[in-house]
Amino acid sequence: MKASLGKNEKLKSKKLFEQLFVEGKSISAFPVKLLYSECEFEDVLFKVGVVAPKKKFRSAVKRNRIKRLLRESYRLNKQLLFNNVEGNFAFLFLYLGNKMPKAKEVDKAVVQLLETFLKKESHEKIDQ
Repeated sequence: MKASLGKNEKLKSKKLFEQLFVEGKSISAFPVKLLYSECEFEDVLFKVGVVAPKKKFRSAVKRNRIKRLLRESYRLNKQLLFNNVEGNFAFLFLYLGNKMPKAKEVDKAVVQLLETFLKKESHEKIDQ
């Protein structure tokens, strides 16, 4: 498994984005929130999108930096998901903070979210 975030792993479908906001389950670990939903993909197990709010960060440079930090953090920690989850999922990481984040705090929040996601999903599979 490569520690890269390829083109086919990126969430681009407008329909899927809307589905995540409407039907998706959410987990929060300040300053990041994770919306996720089970979906069907042929080529990959997970598709990921990142969002930084224009309302809080007017500068595109700052928004892009936040999105880059979120993507990098996911890329480095996505191996936590593999072999631990059955099914395909779409993820959307939303940045909720008001100030520019440090890489360490984003990384810590993303790891916490992924671990919480694993716990939730493994419990739901057992309950069914």
